[in-house]
Amino acid sequence: MLSRNLLSKFGPKSLRRSLVQCAVEYDTGCNQIVIKTTQRENGDQRKGKTDRKGLLPIISGSLLGAAVISQVEPEEEAIKSNPKKTVRSDFPSLASLLPVVSAAEPIDSGQGDQTPPPPNKPKSRRSQFNFIADLVEETAPGLVYIEIKDTGVRDYFTGQPVTSSNGSGFVVGSDGLILTNAHVVINKPRANILVRLQDGRVFAGRVEDVDVKSDLATVRIPCKNLPEMKLGSSSDLRPGEWVVAMGSPLALSNTITTGVVSNIARPPDELGLQGRDVPEYIQTDAAITFGNSGGPLINLDGEAIGINSMKVTPGISFAIPIDYAKVFLKKSADAQKTGGGLDSSRRYIGITMITLNPQIIEELKTRIQIPQNINHGIIIYRIVLSSPADNAGLKPGDIVTHINGKPIHGSRDVYKLLEGKEDLNFTLIRDQTKFHQITVRPESPH
Repeated sequence: MLSRNLLSKFGPKSLRRSLVQCAVEYDTGCNQIVIKTTQRENGDQRKGKTDRKGLLPIISGSLLGAAVISQVEPEEEAIKSNPKKTVRSDFPSLASLLPVVSAAEPIDSGQGDQTPPPPNKPKSRRSQFNFIADLVEETAPGLVYIEIKDTGVRDYFTGQPVTSSNGSGFVVGSDGLILTNAHVVINKPRANILVRLQDGRVFAGRVEDVDVKSDLATVRIPCKNLPEMKLGSSSDLRPGEWVVAMGSPLALSNTITTGVVSNIARPPDELGLQGRDVPEYIQTDAAITFGNSGGPLINLDGEAIGINSMKVTPGISFAIPIDYAKVFLKKSADAQKTGGGLDSSRRYIGITMITLNPQIIEELKTRIQIPQNINHGIIIYRIVLSSPADNAGLKPGDIVTHINGKPIHGSRDVYKLLEGKEDLNFTLIRDQTKFHQITVRPESPH
């Protein structure tokens, strides 16, 4: 039986009204259409009179219903005869009008069509906004951990060389070339340099080139097909940009910290650095401490835009711009082609020093009452155990003003003297105003 819902999309309103007053049945046995009508009972119909005006909607409704039913059989026969052929009809078949209900699908309760859920589940906030995690996953394979083993000092229980220091670096050449800070690998002639990759492999490193004035060095390891760190540009860097500092602070390898660029061009004079060729430093609030030196400072495009170099206080750290490092790498590559490279004539005394600037000098005069006429020099910050400086009697906190009678204005003057062959006679201040003379015999690098 045809209902009002089946033909709600077809025929005018008068035809749909007529179908309510009649029923169309299709007898499959004799291929006949039987029409049954229901007459309204009113005063005239009780007397046996038939309203001829009521026959018009009955006849029109019957014709529309017959047309719908008669369309079913020809389409079914056409499909059976040629399953691959698509049967097209100007009037929709009865099967297309009937709703299809799956076993696990709830039947429409008459509330209207509901929009089906989207085929793809929307991305979660975790996967959509964790851009730092995506950045680290992309760039971390190029990060390396550098460990310095002192062959002159052995562990009492294992007999193995002890770790004297550590640092970081990153791969700039797939043939085993690594960029790091110079102070991570130089002035350690008795030490072995071990480089640990992200996959756990460890290789012995060899210092290939170094520039003390810029605090940059390259290390070569015997390994090929390494993932290179992309080098960006520091010239278009803007204050406030997000950056990621990668490295191994306090020997904790593969450590990630984040922050923003605080200043793009901090001059070395403001930092108390003299004798440096780096014209300006990148200041960031990303956490950097001992062991981060040599690691990359990365922008959100996964490019290294700086080399982490020094920490002043939590929230104030500095990196060497990558544009300057590119110049160093180019000069180093050209020197290697011509047979140049690392100057191995510099000797070793085993100290870490800080250049005295006016601010440090004023603070020292207030705290330990150094002589008022002191306006230059270096302060010894750290001494390597059993090094020539340690054996000679130098101590952390000594203020060196002259070496071999020549005034010392910064670390550059000390490095220059280490390139010679004579012993070094240190004039230093210890115990407030007392001057001492200590002679140090540097070790030869050969």
